[in-house]
Amino acid sequence: MTHRRIWLVAGEDSGDQLGAKLIRALRALSPEPLTLGGVGGEAMEAEGFRSLFPIDDVAVMGYLPVLARARTLLRRIRETVDDVVAASPDVLVIIDSPGFTHAVATRVRKRLPHLPIIDYVSPSVWAWRPWRAKGMVPFIDHVLALLPFEPEAHRRLGGPACTYVGHPLIERLSELRPSPDEAAIREGRPPILAVLPGSRRSEIERLMPVFGQTVSELARRVGPFEIELPAVSRHRALIERLAVAWERQPRIVHGEAAKHATFRRARAALAASGTVTLELALAGVPMVVAYKVSRIEEVIARRLIQVPTIVLPNLILSENAMPEFVQGDCTPERLAGTLAPLMAGGPARRTQLDALARIDGRMRLTGDEEPSRAAARIVLEVRRAA
Repeated sequence: MTHRRIWLVAGEDSGDQLGAKLIRALRALSPEPLTLGGVGGEAMEAEGFRSLFPIDDVAVMGYLPVLARARTLLRRIRETVDDVVAASPDVLVIIDSPGFTHAVATRVRKRLPHLPIIDYVSPSVWAWRPWRAKGMVPFIDHVLALLPFEPEAHRRLGGPACTYVGHPLIERLSELRPSPDEAAIREGRPPILAVLPGSRRSEIERLMPVFGQTVSELARRVGPFEIELPAVSRHRALIERLAVAWERQPRIVHGEAAKHATFRRARAALAASGTVTLELALAGVPMVVAYKVSRIEEVIARRLIQVPTIVLPNLILSENAMPEFVQGDCTPERLAGTLAPLMAGGPARRTQLDALARIDGRMRLTGDEEPSRAAARIVLEVRRAA
């Protein structure tokens, strides 16, 4: 029997999680046996995938860490390209991590010009460096987008063909939505404030002091409430150390299950900008979003960022429904002043809840197809050119 040969290349943990779900969906939908290869992590390996090398070798972010490991990265790029060329699969799927995966794709395209290459997760061309969209055309045949506005962005910017396949969070709605008992806790007293200071060390170091002062100021405005802080496991010690200085101590929780339990019970949230804002939106939690970067990063961002908001739910809704406070505007007084009516209730809270209720309609796929199955269906439709 003929096997369908699909090579997948992921470059970090988030791509590994997407890759694992894609593998399950591919096996469920494929009428032919599959032969898989490429680069992945523990989640993909748990699906029987054998990675060419440990994903940690290429899971590097930031200019300085990349420079420090440049020799290893270049070697792993060469090895990945050689592996794809030797296998000559029916399709190559690169998953997120454009710094690594795009370097692989450009080199593969030169050596196997007829091999279809699919990019699973669009780079943020709609937010900054928009010229990257057109630059992808020579080596990417199709983009599978996680956000509903991305296909139009690629069309407008002259990028590759792009299809919205849905965000993986859609598959986890049951984990994010409150039960009747949890909904009662959300509306009861004392209310719970979820505090999310980010997933990167630099974010946490900049926002934890501001967030600590914010909850103190908020308590003076609205009275007693509980604070739950879901901590990123790899930065647990840092968060615990910085939280010691807070006047009001948070309950620090760990793990995805505990984080989602907090979301299901929280009356409101104070969050760093990032994917967590989309999780909160799907959980129906009103929020205030904050972000602070270094002065150099601020100067660069002001030159390159092309969108009026950095909050994903706002971009999906095409309106600034979730208040955001960036750089100099990110102060305890402003954050607490905006959080207070969300905690207490009233028109501001109702307006944001109404906006959050519209997120589902914007993100759902036709027929409520799961994102991983939508992505797998497109991958399986691709045929190599003769």
